[in-house]
Amino acid sequence: MSNFKNHKFSELGCHYGGLSNKRKEDFGYGKPYISYLNIFENVFVDSSKMDYVNISGGEHQNKVKKGDIFFTTSSETAEEVGMTSVLLDDLGETYLNSFCFGFRLNDFKVLLPEYAGFLFRSEGVRKRISSLAQGSTRYNLSKTIFFDKLYLDLPSMSFQRKIAQILTTVDKVIERTENAIEKLKKIKQGMTHDLFTRGIDVKTGKLRPSYSEVPELYKETELGWIPKGWSPKTFSDICVINQGLQIAISNRYKHEGNNRFVYITIQYLNDPENGSNRFYIEDPATSVICYEDDILMTRTGNTGIVVSNIVGVFHNNFFKIKYQKDNQKDFIIYYLERPEIQTMILNYAGTTTIPDLKHDDFYRLPYPQPEKLEQEEIVRTIKSIDVKIDTEIIYFEKAKKLQNGLMQDLLTGKVEVTPDPQDKEYQEVS
Repeated sequence: MSNFKNHKFSELGCHYGGLSNKRKEDFGYGKPYISYLNIFENVFVDSSKMDYVNISGGEHQNKVKKGDIFFTTSSETAEEVGMTSVLLDDLGETYLNSFCFGFRLNDFKVLLPEYAGFLFRSEGVRKRISSLAQGSTRYNLSKTIFFDKLYLDLPSMSFQRKIAQILTTVDKVIERTENAIEKLKKIKQGMTHDLFTRGIDVKTGKLRPSYSEVPELYKETELGWIPKGWSPKTFSDICVINQGLQIAISNRYKHEGNNRFVYITIQYLNDPENGSNRFYIEDPATSVICYEDDILMTRTGNTGIVVSNIVGVFHNNFFKIKYQKDNQKDFIIYYLERPEIQTMILNYAGTTTIPDLKHDDFYRLPYPQPEKLEQEEIVRTIKSIDVKIDTEIIYFEKAKKLQNGLMQDLLTGKVEVTPDPQDKEYQEVS
């Protein structure tokens, strides 16, 4: 920490407010402004994602400037109050939304904007800001308290430049990986649509020509035009479903034992490692036991979420899908996850406070049944791109972990860096 000095944040510049006196009809056209979400989600403002607001002639509103630091002022949790984003681009005439405030540095001689972006997202500074939040059901950041209490430990500019350079390099890797994941997901979406409407010719291993190219290969059904070799059915033709049980708390166990099964609930699936979500059930009815070959699907709440490869007793919020063996499990899962089928499921479940899918509605869902060999080929093709997506996700998670570790080490001085020898300030100090 020898290169670090303590600074009161308020002494490094001045703050200003966002848009004021705006009505709903003022938004959607006019001049660009930086949204709350843009600040909340990004270390550095994404200048490609601007919203718009009408600014009348002579109206006084604060304009943003390159190097400004933006803070959100309100959130449902103290941990998410005061999220920051730094503007590194010259956006011209651009404004700030009304639920945030800006901070303009006097100059860049004490705090570098590129460094500030990472600093304000670091664990230590986030904890300091969260501790200043006020409220109970909703938390707010008082600018008076914020600027009186917030202090920052800052290294010299040469060290800030080097640290920002290192973290920016990792950040670009993360951004490229995110873009690769999104691109692969779009490819998968298009590929899945083609596979479930055209199928695969098992003799060639390739997609069939489209209906517009060779219409004689297709027939018209409730699902639209499908290959002639497919059998248009409903789920009542290919499976039996069972509904789970609501198990009384008194019949739940915290520890495994003979003849006990884990109790599969939404909470358990969301965080299976959390001990408070893990319960066991003893001697359940066979109909409510899910095995690895079965498929579970949520029938209430977030209806249509599909789960597989899990063993246990399932909650009343689920259907267990026991399918006939001339169907391939993953084919059914991929089919149920299609946006068109998810929309149908949600429509059947209704728009009540808690959507609820009935047995009869599930059974009447349409199902295009190819021969099992073709189902396997379709699954193999989709899984090949899933493998690529999973590989990128693993790489993304490793890069994020590396970035978090570097931020903790570099921004606190735990690990020292050597600035660029060509850095004039560093040359003078050396």
